[in-house]
Amino acid sequence: MSGTVQRAAEKVLTERYEVLLRVSQTLITIRSSDELFRVLARELRAVVSFYFLRVGIYDENTPEPRLALYGEPGVPLQVPPLPKEDTITWWVYQHQQPLIIPSLDAETRFPVVVDMLKNLGVRSVCALPLTAVHRRLGGLTVGSTETNAYTREDLSFLEQVASQIAIAVDNACAYHEIAHARAELEKALEEIQRLKDRLQNENLVLREQIDQALMFEEIVGASPALRAVLSRVSKVAPTDSTVLLTGETGTGKELIARAIHKRSRRSSRALVSVNCAAIPSSLIASELFGHEKGAFTGALQRRSGRFELADEGTIFLDEVGELPAETQITLLRVLQEREFERVGGTQPIRANVRVIAATNRDLEAAIAGGTFRSDLFYRLNVFPIEIPPLRQRGEDIPLLVEYFIDHFARKAGKCFRGINKKTLDLLLSYPWPGNIRELQNVVERSVIVCETENFSVDESWLSRQPVASEPKDQLELSQRLAAGEKDMIEAALRESGGRVAGPSGAAAKLGIHRSTLDSKITSLKINKYRFKNPKSPTK
Repeated sequence: MSGTVQRAAEKVLTERYEVLLRVSQTLITIRSSDELFRVLARELRAVVSFYFLRVGIYDENTPEPRLALYGEPGVPLQVPPLPKEDTITWWVYQHQQPLIIPSLDAETRFPVVVDMLKNLGVRSVCALPLTAVHRRLGGLTVGSTETNAYTREDLSFLEQVASQIAIAVDNACAYHEIAHARAELEKALEEIQRLKDRLQNENLVLREQIDQALMFEEIVGASPALRAVLSRVSKVAPTDSTVLLTGETGTGKELIARAIHKRSRRSSRALVSVNCAAIPSSLIASELFGHEKGAFTGALQRRSGRFELADEGTIFLDEVGELPAETQITLLRVLQEREFERVGGTQPIRANVRVIAATNRDLEAAIAGGTFRSDLFYRLNVFPIEIPPLRQRGEDIPLLVEYFIDHFARKAGKCFRGINKKTLDLLLSYPWPGNIRELQNVVERSVIVCETENFSVDESWLSRQPVASEPKDQLELSQRLAAGEKDMIEAALRESGGRVAGPSGAAAKLGIHRSTLDSKITSLKINKYRFKNPKSPTK
């Protein structure tokens, strides 16, 4: 009989150590406290008799403990919350010693808990502290529906289990603390990087502005045409209204944009200039609005666009008439909704940016030709300012010549006492198709080669080709093409009795889609109803 008891005891001991090994191996890989306690309840039930298992983890920064209470294998028990000071788990945590209560009938230290446990059918309890190397963590309590359910052997085994639990809980807490600290650190580093990138980009823009070959640092001239422009600048600058600068190339549109920004409430922030014609159409969206990492081949990291760089400042879109159609749509959204998305992104970004656009194209002709959106034009054309060509500012030419001579002579280390009269007459009579930029280049070249004290210009340098008429020729060509297209559409409408769709409609006769024809009818201002055949309804 004693041999049978001994073998049974050895079997129980073996099973317990196998459970302890499984618990130890499992706890190493678990980082979730809830999962840890579920595994514990499931494994221990095979070798220790209990009706409930309670684990309490106490945090000095949290007034309420983190608790796990399990009844049936892996099933949490729902009990009313109790003051931690009245619980058995808190007692072993505070006293750092185990506790066996053979019968709850004789227990008087925990009246509230004892009544609750009795109502659950619990008759005896065993509790142990959970303690790591450097700190107290909490307590482990098991309860049975039988009296005297726990022996010193049970307590010894549960002490080993509690030691493993304490290590696992300590590791889990450390893991979560490290993960939280890493997340906070990454968040802080992202903010630092964002501010660093913004500062670097603003410095880059400032360096570009300093290094850029400007036509001149200040606006020079006093002609009525220039004074009219400056009057409009002074009126619109203090507002946040969108401005559209028009005029021939070389008239100083960027200089006027800088003057508007300098006199605005945004003058303390960056003025970001973008030459829309100088950027390939495949890259313009990324340049303006930025892109996310992996948005396209070569996008190795997230990049902020010019609109983000100009946040709270001003963006100057030079040659805006050269924007491709898809970018025009995005720009329209920025002007309407004041937000955009990076290429490859999904999160909208608010655009607190003032827009100043410029073009030397006839945008209304471009609209008629179908290359520029009419709705975008009306959004840009809030406050138009037309910059006069230099030939309309004759009074300013002598002032500009003197200004450029002084500027380039100082750089070349030369000194001129005056201007040759023939040269001045030549400069005043020349039409300047390249406007101020051409005048600047002619003066700079002349300063370099002139060897006398009187400044002079080689007449052969001034082209007499009617370059200035080129935009007019282009406009006339565009108008002729639009008129020819209008004639073709009207002829098709006349032939189809005003009908657009269908096999016998004008769209089919012209070989284009109905929606395309409708768009052209609208843009060319064609009244399709005047071709309507009373017997054939128009669609």
